[in-house]
Amino acid sequence: MTNLSRRRALSLGVALGLVGATGSGTAWAWPPAGSLAGTGTGTDPEYVWDDEVDELLVSLIEGGHIPAVNRAMESWVDNDDPLPTGLPTALSAYLQKVNRLPSWADRTKLARAADFNRRKDTYLFMLYGLGSGIMSTVIPREARSVYWSAGGADMKDRAAKTFTFGYDLAELDGFEPTGQFVVTANKTRLVHAAVRHLLPQSPHWAGDADQDIPISNADILVTFHSLGTYVRRKLLDWQVPFDAEDQEAFLHSWQVALHLLGVRDEYIPKSWADAEAQSEQVLTPILAPTTEGIALAEDLLGLPSQVDLGVTRGFLNEFVRYVLSDEIGDWLGLKRDHASAGLIRAAWPAFIRFREGLTPVMPGAFYLFDQFVRALAMAFLNNGSSGRTTPIVIPTGNRPSS
Repeated sequence: MTNLSRRRALSLGVALGLVGATGSGTAWAWPPAGSLAGTGTGTDPEYVWDDEVDELLVSLIEGGHIPAVNRAMESWVDNDDPLPTGLPTALSAYLQKVNRLPSWADRTKLARAADFNRRKDTYLFMLYGLGSGIMSTVIPREARSVYWSAGGADMKDRAAKTFTFGYDLAELDGFEPTGQFVVTANKTRLVHAAVRHLLPQSPHWAGDADQDIPISNADILVTFHSLGTYVRRKLLDWQVPFDAEDQEAFLHSWQVALHLLGVRDEYIPKSWADAEAQSEQVLTPILAPTTEGIALAEDLLGLPSQVDLGVTRGFLNEFVRYVLSDEIGDWLGLKRDHASAGLIRAAWPAFIRFREGLTPVMPGAFYLFDQFVRALAMAFLNNGSSGRTTPIVIPTGNRPSS
């Protein structure tokens, strides 16, 4: 049975009430009234994919067109760039429809979110890199999908492409014609469609997977909560100044991003309260270690060794524990460094207070943390090279030998 045939069978099962959410073990219960659409079909996003682009990518992969498509898309970077010439007609027609902001996008909010990202980039780099990035390794489905897909074989490149997405999202003009995020989101959407076709062909992935087809709308929502929802919560926990308008704008940028990635509006939370409620259902209960996730975490934490962080690996391990939890640190086998743990827990809050102008007293570790953040960003962004971002390309296979 093909992927698309399986998904139709699964969707029918949902409609008839024959199956529940395999990811959490419970049926979908989040109310559509909490979504941007304000209403919904009631279909579990576990069984919602991205049918139009999925069917398109199957035909492109099986027809051997992907290498030519990737070459054609190399020059397609800015949001106002014309669609590349040389693309298959069906792909051009599809991109013509989706390569734009949704009608409900608020450019004023998007501009405010971009300014917020600029003002708080120090904390965002830390939280997205050592928080969300490492959290992804204890999201079992995400860890297995990343590990057994083509990107899992080269985590330097995979991390750089992930940071390309985040970098373009956070840029001051990310959603403007001169920005790059709309194009980046559409390229990422094409990659997701390719992986949905390719990964079920991997016996390694299929052997442990609790789903027939990866990267459903539910899976993308889980990733959002490990990024946007988690980061907002940590900023509030750290008492970083974050007023209501900035929070609303930050959420709006993620709402637009989710839409561009193919998530239906009926699943996109309309407020942070709705997002937190959804996160409690789809993210919190599923965190767990896997063999693949442990290996990925070690690969990711090895990337900073390529640049001079000015700190030890023990310090890096303890910062992961600080931004996530000791439980997750134990799952991943992160060796303890109690001296670094004490420094981080005492000095990081003081670093924030001084940086935000809440105290005139500069902590002794200020420059240590300041340099650490800058070096960490360089380590993850574009493999630590001087270029700004890494091109996103559509895969043609899975992890070698998988």
